[in-house]
Amino acid sequence: RCIHCPDPAPCMLACPTHNDIPSAMWLIEQGRYVEASHLYRQTSSLPEICSRVCPHEQLCQGSCVLNKSHEPVLCGPLETFVTCFERKTEGVTIPAGEPTGKKVAIVGAGPAGMGCAEYLLRQGHQVTLFDSKPAPGGLLVYGIPNFKLAKEVVFCRWEDFETAGVQFVGNTFIGKDKTIDDLMQKDGFKAVFIGVGTGIDAKMEVPGEELPGVYEGTDFLMRANTEVDLLPEEKRERPRIGKRVAVIGGGDTASDCLRTALRMGAEQVTCIYRRTEKEMPGGVKDRKMAKEEGAQYHFLTQPVKFIAGEDGRLAAIECIEMQLGEPDAKGRRKPVPVEGSNFSVAVDTAIKALGYWPDPTIGKTTPGLETHDWGLISVIDKETGATTREGVFAGGDDVTGPDLVVTAMVAGHKAAVAINEFLKAN
Repeated sequence: RCIHCPDPAPCMLACPTHNDIPSAMWLIEQGRYVEASHLYRQTSSLPEICSRVCPHEQLCQGSCVLNKSHEPVLCGPLETFVTCFERKTEGVTIPAGEPTGKKVAIVGAGPAGMGCAEYLLRQGHQVTLFDSKPAPGGLLVYGIPNFKLAKEVVFCRWEDFETAGVQFVGNTFIGKDKTIDDLMQKDGFKAVFIGVGTGIDAKMEVPGEELPGVYEGTDFLMRANTEVDLLPEEKRERPRIGKRVAVIGGGDTASDCLRTALRMGAEQVTCIYRRTEKEMPGGVKDRKMAKEEGAQYHFLTQPVKFIAGEDGRLAAIECIEMQLGEPDAKGRRKPVPVEGSNFSVAVDTAIKALGYWPDPTIGKTTPGLETHDWGLISVIDKETGATTREGVFAGGDDVTGPDLVVTAMVAGHKAAVAINEFLKAN
């Protein structure tokens, strides 16, 4: 139970949206569930989603003072409960402001774009979201598995946006089908927000990487967890997996791939990671559930080659043993190969979950927009998301690199505040 720490409570400080969690807990204790949900919506654009996918043990829940001697307050499930209760009993609306007649384009319909759109709708601006995928939601629909976030939750929230007047243009890749210049100079948008995330899977650059049976994490999760009619036309086929599946990587995407492969019927699912479990960047909770569901782990192991069978498909992975050396630039001990320790592992399917890179397309096709580190968008003010191109703002993973749903949403909201001020002055 919440002991109602004095302001500012540790859980509130640890929450990227700074939700007033103690006050929400008090309202829940009084049975005032709808009021508690309203309180969350004052600071969060996606409370029904963040309450399900945030790593609470690293944020609000992990900062609860009850961790010292008891179990912490389960902030996430309680937030999920009250937002569900509100939707079922009262319904949810985004109050649209008095129309200003000014148009804003949002590139990317994921968490950052939705966080930006909600605030702008409240200010009365006309908002259009563009996305390369057929449906809105970004990572929420095309990356996070159903067992972590049901698509219904995302689409119910999206209906709130549509009711408030947002427009969606899918299957449109900004930078290829249409440029930022087109949006601003031909289509009449007064400002643009870019929240496209980092959707390019990192490569291993080892022999055999393109063999049939070797999947990239994003492609595998998208095709395994999304309704076929919501997928891009070229991806409307489920992944083919065999009995033995190897997932390469140690982040949350690796855990998602492990648990998805198990649900698809694989008999032996193994995570291959080049460091020890202590160095794994992914959340402990997801890794624990993967183990409970049957996933195995091979640590201090590095794949160096994918080997084809007689049919031309993947049949084995050649690996080498690793040992930890000196810390790298980020303070993590660098894995060093053990010479002569090569061995092979028989597999039918391999999934590379190695991390993500930005797509450089928008940077290359937008004059005056500075980028860095292979395509991350440069912002001149982190609090506003203002870029080097006037009227163009950015936020989320395409600025920071891969991060959380909630931090992308917060970045979108902050940029929206700045966009609103920009529109008032122009």
